[in-house]
This record gives sequence, structure tokens and C-alpha cells, in this order.
Amino acid sequence: MGNRVYQRIEIDGLKADISDGKGFFPGVVNDVSRFGVCMVDLPSRFDEKAMRMTAVISGRNKNFKILVRPKWSGLAGTRKMVGFEIINTPFDWTDFVMQLEPREDGSVWNDRLF
Repeated sequence: MGNRVYQRIEIDGLKADISDGKGFFPGVVNDVSRFGVCMVDLPSRFDEKAMRMTAVISGRNKNFKILVRPKWSGLAGTRKMVGFEIINTPFDWTDFVMQLEPREDGSVWNDRLF
């Protein structure tokens, strides 16, 4: 966490569908940053060792198709939790996350998102 350039932002209401190259799996987005995303509640058969994956993240009237690479994984009971680095971060994703980042006064850039 100490070498992060952009902080993680906990978020509710985003779902994910991710392909490991063998199948599509549903998950839930736990937190986001400009260049990363953490997904939880992934099924145990999801292969977090694939080098490159496609994810569709949906919620808050937005859809993002992004390429990701797993950086770490863990188990939460029988389900998986995986942290991903976003490859070639799309501008609309960066803009979305920037709107969620807190200002120095503690508010967010765009209060309309909440």
C-alpha cells in the first residue's frame, strides 16, 4: 500500500463479469483506483493465473470493458478475491475514478455520483 500512486476507493454497486480465457464469471467490485480494481465473490473455478483477462464492469449507469492482469489473489471462504492491474486504462474509466477521488476537504469531485 505504501508504494501506491493512486489510493484505492471502496465502492458499492459495481458488478463485474470477467473472462479468464476459459469462461465468464460474475463477481463484485470491492474497490477501484485509476489503474486497478479489486473483485470479490469470484467462483473458485476462476483461474486467477491467466496472464490477460477481459472484464466488463457495470453499475451507476456505466459500463466499462477493460483488459486486466491479476496482481494478487486470496480466498474468502469458497470464493476468490483478486486484485487486478488495468492494462491500457481507458479514458472513461480514469474519468469515472477521478470523480470518486476525495478532495482535500473530504468531498468528492462530483457529488452527482452519489
